[in-house]
Amino acid sequence: MIQENNRTEFKAELNDKLEKEVVAFLNNREGGVLYIGLDDDGTPVGVPDLDGIQLKIADRIKNNILPSTLGLFDIISDTVGNVPVIKIIISSGLEKPYYIKKSGMSPSGCFIRMGTSSQPMTTSMIDELYSKRIHTTLRNIQSPRQDLTFAQLKIYYQECGLELNEKFANSLELLTPDGKYNYIAYLLADENGVSIKVAKYAGNDKVDLIENEEYGYCSLIKATNQVMEKLKIENSTMTKVTSTKRIEKNLVAPIPMREAVINTIVHSDFSREIPPVFEIFSDRMVFTSYGGLIPGQSEQDFFSCSSMPRNRELMRVFKDVGLVEQLGSGMSRILKVYDKSIFNISEHFIKVEFPFSMPKDQKIIASGNENGNEKGNEKNEEQKALEILKSQPAITAKEMACQIGVSTRTIGRVMKSLRDKGMISRVGSDRKGYWKIHEE
Repeated sequence: MIQENNRTEFKAELNDKLEKEVVAFLNNREGGVLYIGLDDDGTPVGVPDLDGIQLKIADRIKNNILPSTLGLFDIISDTVGNVPVIKIIISSGLEKPYYIKKSGMSPSGCFIRMGTSSQPMTTSMIDELYSKRIHTTLRNIQSPRQDLTFAQLKIYYQECGLELNEKFANSLELLTPDGKYNYIAYLLADENGVSIKVAKYAGNDKVDLIENEEYGYCSLIKATNQVMEKLKIENSTMTKVTSTKRIEKNLVAPIPMREAVINTIVHSDFSREIPPVFEIFSDRMVFTSYGGLIPGQSEQDFFSCSSMPRNRELMRVFKDVGLVEQLGSGMSRILKVYDKSIFNISEHFIKVEFPFSMPKDQKIIASGNENGNEKGNEKNEEQKALEILKSQPAITAKEMACQIGVSTRTIGRVMKSLRDKGMISRVGSDRKGYWKIHEE
C-alpha cells in the first residue's frame, strides 16, 4: 500500500493547499508525487470529475507558481484499488526557490518538503537557494538566428492531435525576456546548425570507422526520430539455437534503448554547442551526452527515477509530441532491464553503454525496420502498450500512437489483440474510462 513520505503526499480532494504542496516538491531535490483522491492513510476515495479536476490543477500550477513550471509537472489518471485517482508527478526544478505567486518569494510563499509535510522556508534558506539559482538556461540564451520557421514542429504537434496557434512561441517559452527567439527555439526550428552524430565501427574499438552519419540541421524532434530509426535498424534480432530451445533477442532491449536515446538528447547541455554522440561497435552501443550531472544532483538522485530535467522547455515539447511518456519514467525502464553499471558519469559527460545480448555473428532473423509488419513486431508493440497502460491507464489511442510511433489503426489492432487474449479490459466509458491490466 502506498504511504506518505518525503516524496509522496495524499489529498482526499482538490483544495487550496495544492500550490503549497507543489511548491514544496519543486524545491525538494528529489521532486515528488501528489495524489488527489486518497485520504491521509492512503485509502482511495476517488475523484468525481477526472477531466475537469485535471484541467483545474494544470491551470493553477501554471498560473499561480513562479518561476515557470512548464515541463516540470505531469498530471495523469491512475487507479488505486480499482478506484480512479489523479497522480501529479513533480520534478525538482533548477530555478529554486519556487514560490506561490500571490505571496512572493517569502516564508509565506516558499515551502520545502520535510518528512511527510510541507514547511515554510526561512529567509536564510530562500536567500541561499536564490544565490545558487541557475540563470544561464537555454531559455535565456538568444538564438544565433532570428529568421526561424517551425513547419516541422507544427506537423509533429498535429500528428498528436494538437495545434500550435499564433502565440505558440510564448506558450512554449521560445522567447528571451526581451522577446527574441531563444536557443530552445533554435533547436526546434526547421533549420539550425546542430547535428547529432551516429558512428559505426567494424570492431570493438574506434580504429575502423565504417559509417559516420549526421542527423540534424533541422528540428531536434525530427533529428531525434531519425536517430531512433537508424538505431532501430542497427538493433538486429539475433537467434541462437541450442539442443533444447531457440532463443531470439534484439542486440539491445528496444524499450531501454529508446529511453536512453531520448534521455541522451533531451538532457544534453546544448549551451556549450557539444551535441550528443551515438556509437555502434561490434559488441555494444554507446550513447554520450555532454553536461555531466546537473548542479546539486548526486548520483543517487540520478538513479532514483525522480526527474530533474536540465532542459525543462525541451522536456515539455518532447512530452507533447509523444517522445516522453511521463516524468521520471525513462530511467526506471532502463534499470528494469540493465544494471547501473552501464552508466559512466564524469564531470562533463554521461555515457550509457549497452552490451549486445549475443555475438553479432549469430544468424540474423530481422533488422529493426524489417519487422515493421511482422508478428514479431506486433508482440513488441503489445509489450510497449502494456508498459504504457501500467502508468497511464486512461491514455487515449491517439496519445499511445504518438508515444509508440505507430498509427492509431495499429493501436486499435494491438488493443483488440490484448482484449481478445484477456490481458486487458475496459472499465467505464470510452471517454472517461480506463484500461485494466489482468496480471497472469
